[in-house]
Amino acid sequence: MKSFCANPCIMAKGEGIYLTDIDGKRYVDGISGIYVVNIGHANAEVIEAIRKQHEKLAFVAPMHALADTAVEYAAKLCEITPGELNTHFLLSGGSEATETAMKFTRQYHRQSGNHAKYKFIGLYKGFHGATLGAMSASGIGGTRKSIFGPFLEGFYHIAPPTCFRCPYGQEYPACNCLCAQQLEYAIQSHGPESVAGFIIEPIGNTGGIVTPPPEYFPMIRDICTKYNVLLIFDEVITGMGRTGNWFAAQTFGVEPDLLAMGKGMSCGYAPLANCAIRNSLYYSAFWGEDEANIHFNHGHTYGANPISAAVGLAVIEIIKRDNLLANGQKVGDHIRQRLQKEVAQLGILGEVRGKGCLIGIEFVEDMDSKRPFPIERMFGKRVEKRLMQEGLILRCNPEWIAFGPPLITTIAQADEMVDVFLKCLADELGKSK
Repeated sequence: MKSFCANPCIMAKGEGIYLTDIDGKRYVDGISGIYVVNIGHANAEVIEAIRKQHEKLAFVAPMHALADTAVEYAAKLCEITPGELNTHFLLSGGSEATETAMKFTRQYHRQSGNHAKYKFIGLYKGFHGATLGAMSASGIGGTRKSIFGPFLEGFYHIAPPTCFRCPYGQEYPACNCLCAQQLEYAIQSHGPESVAGFIIEPIGNTGGIVTPPPEYFPMIRDICTKYNVLLIFDEVITGMGRTGNWFAAQTFGVEPDLLAMGKGMSCGYAPLANCAIRNSLYYSAFWGEDEANIHFNHGHTYGANPISAAVGLAVIEIIKRDNLLANGQKVGDHIRQRLQKEVAQLGILGEVRGKGCLIGIEFVEDMDSKRPFPIERMFGKRVEKRLMQEGLILRCNPEWIAFGPPLITTIAQADEMVDVFLKCLADELGKSK
C-alpha cells in the first residue's frame, strides 16, 4: 500500500479491451481485470439491461421470494452448464461460491447417512477465495494465507499436476499420472469414511496456470466416485468461456458434482456468482416437507439479485451471438504460438501453458537445465513494472506471467499485447546483463 500510494494507478474509463487512467494514459487490459471482463469494458447492451432492470425491480429478499429475472437466468444457465449440473445457487462472489460448495457437501453427506464425512482435500498452490473457509481449502503459502491462521479443521492438500516441475521427480507420460493417484492415497490415509470432497481449479491460477495432462481428470473423477467423495470444480476463473468452452469441465471432458463459478458470469458489470449442483444430489438429500427441515440452510443477502441476473442474461446472449467462445480459443492459440516461438528465442522459455484465452509463461534462466531465475531476482515482477510503464496489464509472479485477454480481443490486438510483452522482456534481460 505504501508503494502504491507513492505512485497510484487510478483508472477513469474503460472501453473494449482498453483502460484509461485519470492522467489520460491508455492501458491494454491483457488480463480482463482479473479474468473477469470477458466481453470488454463499457458494453452498451449490458448497461441498457441494467437500466431496464433497475426500472422494473432492483432487489428481492431471497428468504421470501425470487425475482422473475433470476428464475429466467437460472433456466438459461441450465442450457450451458455440463451434464446434470442444473440446480443453481446464485450468489454475488467467487468466495461465496466455493464456500457454498463446501457447505453443501458437508450437509449432503450428513443428510445421506455419512455423518463422519467432513474433510476436504485440495491442491498445494490452489486458491479458492478470501473468506476463512475458502482460505482453509487453499494450498497457497506465504503471507496470503499464513497470517490469517489458524484455519478450519479438516482441510488437507496434495501436490498439483505440475508436469514441468513434477513434485515426484517423474517424467510424463511414464509417470502414469502419479499426481492423480496421490488423491486415492490421501483418501485412504485420512480415512474414506471421513473425506467429504475434493476441491480443485481445473487450471490452477496461483500455481502458474497449471494445466493437467489429459489423463488427470478422468482418473480424479473415478477416484472420487469410488470413495463417494464429491468432486468440486472451482471455475471462478476458468468458467464462462475462458478455456474455449463455457466451462473447463467441458474442455477436459469430466463432469464434477459441484461447479463454483463467478467473475466472467457478469463480466464485471455487477456482483454475480453461482454454485451449480448435480440434480441427483439435491433431490436425494435436500428435497422434503417443511417439517423434515432438510433444505440447504444457507444464503446471502444479494443472492439471486435481479440486477445481477439481468446482467448475466445479457452476457450469455452476447457470448453466444458474437461467437466469443471460438474467438477466445483462436486468440489464445495465436498468443501461445507466438510466445512459444519468440520467448524461446530470448533464451528464457520454460513452458507455455493454458487452454483457450488463459495463457501462462514460465521463465527459466537456462532452458537446457530448466534452472529457474533466482527468486531474489523477482524477474516476473520486474517485468511487470516495465509492462505498466508501456501500458500493458498482465498477471505477474516472480517465475511466471499470465495473459487472460477479453474474449472480444482481435488478432491484431493480441499482437499488440505480445509485441509490448516481448519488448519488455528483452529490455529487462538487457538491463540485467
